[in-house]
Amino acid sequence: MTVRRFQQVAGTAVGVAALGLGVTPPAHAVGVRVVLPGESIQRAVDAAAPGDTVLVLPGTYRESVRITVPGLTLRGTGALTVITPATPPPAATTPTTTPPTSTAPDTTTSATTTSATTTPAADTPTTAPTAAATPTDAASDACALAGNGICVTGTPGHRLTGVTVESLTVTGFAKYGVSGTETDGLTVRDVRADANGLYGIGAEKSVRTGFTGNRADRNGEAGIFLANTTEGEAGAIDTEGALISHNAVSGNQIGVVVRRARNLTVADNTMSGNCGGLFLVGDENVPRAGAMTVSGNTVTGNNAYCAATSRLPYVQGSGIVLTGVEDTVVTGNTVTDNVGASPLSGGVVFFPSFVGSPSSGNSVENNTVLRNGPADLADHDTGSGNTFTGNDCAVSLPAGRC
Repeated sequence: MTVRRFQQVAGTAVGVAALGLGVTPPAHAVGVRVVLPGESIQRAVDAAAPGDTVLVLPGTYRESVRITVPGLTLRGTGALTVITPATPPPAATTPTTTPPTSTAPDTTTSATTTSATTTPAADTPTTAPTAAATPTDAASDACALAGNGICVTGTPGHRLTGVTVESLTVTGFAKYGVSGTETDGLTVRDVRADANGLYGIGAEKSVRTGFTGNRADRNGEAGIFLANTTEGEAGAIDTEGALISHNAVSGNQIGVVVRRARNLTVADNTMSGNCGGLFLVGDENVPRAGAMTVSGNTVTGNNAYCAATSRLPYVQGSGIVLTGVEDTVVTGNTVTDNVGASPLSGGVVFFPSFVGSPSSGNSVENNTVLRNGPADLADHDTGSGNTFTGNDCAVSLPAGRC
């Protein structure tokens, strides 16, 4: 069925239903625009009205997509709907099973990843027939030039509202797989973000974001990333209840990173086989990062090796790390078998921020934290009001936290 015919049928059905109920049909009946292999997703997005759905059928689409239409749903048909760059970037370094020859901190600024234990390899989706490079326009070009796969973009003071991206694979982009900027209510669910240069799925300058049920593997810096801004200094953003839940992240440098953000929940995720599982990051800027709830996550075997950078020592064997954050509750998590010799290694770790800002007023309670090294609970911070209660753990630094 052609796109036009599909829309006509949808519009007729809405009209009949409305007449049967004795109500006035809406001014715009929600439409569905179907994209076939070889066609342009961007052109379908550009032609869509607020509230429409762009349904992308199985195939490989070599393009970037920029969304600026409020209420739009971009929906694939699962892992077989694949979005990848029109011009493939150089192949990313794949983690190996060879551990580093030394556990001394690496002073280089490049970030390399080496698995210290055998980590599950990400399954490569078997795709439907591959399409040729898809025609592009200025919008998709802007997204592609930024190195991103899918860009959901508002503007300062006019956040883009209610966009959903779901049920597709995005892989091989230089920066983000899926990027949200200046959005309100962005939902990304059931997306596979694999082998992107920086982040699998991320958002900045955004509120009420929901990242749920996604899989993010082998991305250069983080599988999932939420921040105030990646450019310049600023206080933490009030995310107004952002939710990162039921995701699986593996083989990234860090599984999930929340940087300079407040008022959000990280719950029921699985983080394994990364250099670090979850990093909650703040600094001296105000408002301070914090007011987060971290609950019900499984954080295990994050023992890959990532070299030091100009801001952090090398990372290996880090479960949940809090640095420069306040008023955060870490509860009901299972944090096991994260082992390393970095200052950031251990199960639940408090570490001073890059500029020395302490963490304060945080609660670590009722977690299972076992077989981590050098300690299950490692408190290297000088902040006040951090408490440790009801945890099932064996070793703490300093002693007495278990």
